[in-house]
Amino acid sequence: MTPETELREQICRIAKSLFDRGLTSGASGNISARLPDGGLLVTPTGVSLGMLDPGRLTRLDAGGRYVDGDKPTKELPLHAAFYETRQAKAGAVVHLHSTHSVALSMLPETDPDNVLPPLTPYSIMRLGKVKLLPFFRPGDAAMGEAIRGLAGKRSAVLLANHGPVVAAKDLEAAAFAMEELEETARLALLTRGMKPNMLTEAQIRQVVEHFNVEWD
Repeated sequence: MTPETELREQICRIAKSLFDRGLTSGASGNISARLPDGGLLVTPTGVSLGMLDPGRLTRLDAGGRYVDGDKPTKELPLHAAFYETRQAKAGAVVHLHSTHSVALSMLPETDPDNVLPPLTPYSIMRLGKVKLLPFFRPGDAAMGEAIRGLAGKRSAVLLANHGPVVAAKDLEAAAFAMEELEETARLALLTRGMKPNMLTEAQIRQVVEHFNVEWD
């Protein structure tokens, strides 16, 4: 099995797992992953993540030009911006419409510079600070420009009234980080108004320094 065939199978397997566990629904959400030659495999537009066909994923070359497969997701500019600005750190990008993350994006008290409260060390380890971006029409190329405006300093963002986007070194890491984001958003909503004991600044710093987390 070639590396490309393996990656095609992995994309479909992880996508179905995310869909089956309710982290995205209908034909929402999209995934991309970088190939060894610098090209990309991208999930097609209008297709459920639970029903992907490995042979029909969109193939792009290293310059972002279409090679073959179905028409790519309309959110491709969003993915491309992460690959451009994070380069060696971004081997895959996952974008979902997960319920608790979207809900958190709509609350006026959510901190736009760091949407996730410091409830667990794992959200810090896997995500760093998650930036809240304003609302954009789905498919709007301005989303990519907003990502470029972060200059590669964030591995994850939350699009207001839309959903989270996570970039990581590979597809498995991106999926794990996405799950952590959604679970932490869920915890934040469950404990809202209850004054939970959050991690202290000293505890956060300990995690950041020990695991070499991007935290600026």
